[in-house]
Parts: sequence; structure tokens; C-alpha cells
Amino acid sequence: MNIVAILGSPHGMKGTTGALLAGVISSAEAAGAEVKTFLLSKITVKPCLACDVCHRTGECSIKDDFKTIKAAMIAADGIILASPNYITSVSAQMKAVFDRCCGPLHCQAMQGKYGATVVTSGGAESKVVEKYMIGFLQIMGCWTVGSVGAEAQQIMDEKARAPKLKAAARLGTRLAKAIREKKTYPGQVAVQRSFYERMKSLVTMRKDDWNYEYKYWKSLGRL
Repeated sequence: MNIVAILGSPHGMKGTTGALLAGVISSAEAAGAEVKTFLLSKITVKPCLACDVCHRTGECSIKDDFKTIKAAMIAADGIILASPNYITSVSAQMKAVFDRCCGPLHCQAMQGKYGATVVTSGGAESKVVEKYMIGFLQIMGCWTVGSVGAEAQQIMDEKARAPKLKAAARLGTRLAKAIREKKTYPGQVAVQRSFYERMKSLVTMRKDDWNYEYKYWKSLGRL
């Protein structure tokens, strides 16, 4: 059971988002998962250039650490996305990862994987970012098992921290269990299928330009 965790906080594991993520990771590992964590504060993922090279060749033209992250995500059984709330969205570091995933998105290369999200916020606005990241995972083709959010001061306060860390632990256990049991979520099928068909239509329409993606779909018998 292989899980990839991606942390978009500039503070790394020392910040409040890192502390909440650590609770998810610990319980997933206790349930038998191996977790590889990417700290976006320590590596480089540049913004997408919209050059279309990945659609034509399957490889991004930008030389940075995204190639390693992409390979790990595609090889994983589960993905945990963790970001602080920055003005009702993810951090710039996390958004760069999302935008660079346009190739795997077109190819629906993460079909059947499982995902969860972690968010901390200065106030009570974590839900909107949790929902955004859950939506990203679902259109990538993942089943999502849920999310955990907290106000930053709740993590910093010793008494308020305990219930949030318990919620994080439950999420990690739930993620590992879903992977192990190959669980499906009927309520998510419509979203997944709609986006799958949208990508299928798009890649077919652009087959003369996006050679790699069209051949990828054909190689899997999807066209």
C-alpha cells in the first residue's frame, strides 16, 4: 500500500498544516501503508507554461522536480494533498503542482486511486479549500475518502489540538482501509464519469496535435 503526501506549506512539516498532515500520515502508516512525503518548500515546481509539449510527447518541457512528483503520484495507491488556506485557495506551491498535472488529467492517469485532503486556515474558511482539493482529486479520477481541516490556532493550542489530531488520525486510517478494501463511492461516479468523457472527447478532437495523449488512450482500449 503506497501513499504519496504532498505538502504545499512554505513552513514544511514545522507549520500547522504539517502538524495536521503528520497525524494523517502516522495513522496511515500504522494501518500498513508506506508514505512518501514531498515538501514543496524544499523542492522546485515551476508554473505551467501552457506549451502543450506534455500533450504531444508525454514529457513536460520544464526541468524541475515535478517529474518525480508526477511519477510518484501515478505509481501510488493513494494521494494526500495538504495546503494552508491562502485567500480561499491553496498555496502557490500547491497550485503549481495542480496546473502541471494537465497531462495526467487529460490522460485520466490516476483512475482508481484514493485521495484525501488536509487544510489549515487562519479562520474558519478551511472547508472551501478542502472542497477545492477534493474536486481536483476527483476529476483526476481518484476516489476521495474525505478531508480534515482546522484553524491554525487550534493546532497551536495544546487543548484544542487533540480533537483535530484525532480527526486527522481517523482520516489516515480511513484512507488506508479504502485502499486495502478497494472501496468505491457511488456518489462520486457521476463527477468522475462526466470528466472522463470530457477528456476523452477533448483528446479525440485534438488527436492530430496531442499525439501522445491520443495514443495513450488508444493503448488502453478506451477509444
